[in-house]
Amino acid sequence: MSASSRSPWPRVAMKLAGAITKDHLHPEVVALANGAGRRPWIVAVSGGADSVALLLLLWAHWAPRRDRLVLAHFDHRVRGAASAADARFCQRLADGLGVIFESGKWQGGPQDPSEAEARAARQQFLETTRRRHRARWIWTGHQLDDVAETLLMRLGRGSGTAGLSAPRPIQDMADGVSRRLRPLLELRSKEIRAALKAAGGRWREDQSNQSSRFLRNRVRSDLIPLWENAMDRDAVAGAGLTRRLLDEDNAALDAWLDEIGPIDALGRLSLHTLQDRPVAVWRRALRRWLLLQIDPGDLSRQGFENLLAMAQEGRTRRFSLGRSGFVRIRRGWLFFEQPSEK
Repeated sequence: MSASSRSPWPRVAMKLAGAITKDHLHPEVVALANGAGRRPWIVAVSGGADSVALLLLLWAHWAPRRDRLVLAHFDHRVRGAASAADARFCQRLADGLGVIFESGKWQGGPQDPSEAEARAARQQFLETTRRRHRARWIWTGHQLDDVAETLLMRLGRGSGTAGLSAPRPIQDMADGVSRRLRPLLELRSKEIRAALKAAGGRWREDQSNQSSRFLRNRVRSDLIPLWENAMDRDAVAGAGLTRRLLDEDNAALDAWLDEIGPIDALGRLSLHTLQDRPVAVWRRALRRWLLLQIDPGDLSRQGFENLLAMAQEGRTRRFSLGRSGFVRIRRGWLFFEQPSEK
């Protein structure tokens, strides 16, 4: 008898799938998964309720793919014995379901990392795991509460439609190959936890999620409850709807920019093509042009606004991007110029 046949996890997975059916998952992700090829799926699992539920639902709802599920767990090594216990829990979960287990540890990381540092290290591990298995998709357990938290955090930072419409159910990555899939975005965290508990499942609680040091934790524990109490409707569900509508607007702006085609084969931005267009189109075109540059420099928000104003003005100008070079505006074109060699 195999370890997986003796484990309670397959039974838990099937019971959870009865409560959270495919109809409860994001329809775009389900449609994509139903037509998937044979490549492995990388599933990011921290040991928390959301990621554990995600793995169980993929195992139950897409049974033919069970031998190609890869549980990927990253140990940040900042919680001592608790971090090690998380990794052991995930190893037992993988063994119980009979799926591949991949783990990574943060080597030489800071003792007290920021949210951004921890996220970057985790993403690097997931990307390395994806390439090792020649996979294209990385699945994550983001849910509706994450959407509301992200929306409020980015509102405070002054984000546009692209930032406010994250996290997306399907996110195409910059490499043009990989994707992030988030099928739980229609579900509240409390719904997932209740269903997982009712199915007999367990998970690990990360005590650092209670710390007021991190912005997301403060938004989750302090701001969201006040926001919900102040509203006469489900504010978190409303945030989910707002995210979807903003994503539609964001896609429409991208499509409009594609139709205009302001960047030529030489990588120059045509200012004449953008003439009389709304400032949102100018802004998006300039950002797209900057992303195409090998080294666009470290442009601040105010620096971007200054460059945008210069582009709209259209006069012959040169704008420094630091040591990487210059933006040159001349004869209706905006283009990159290498620094002259001394």
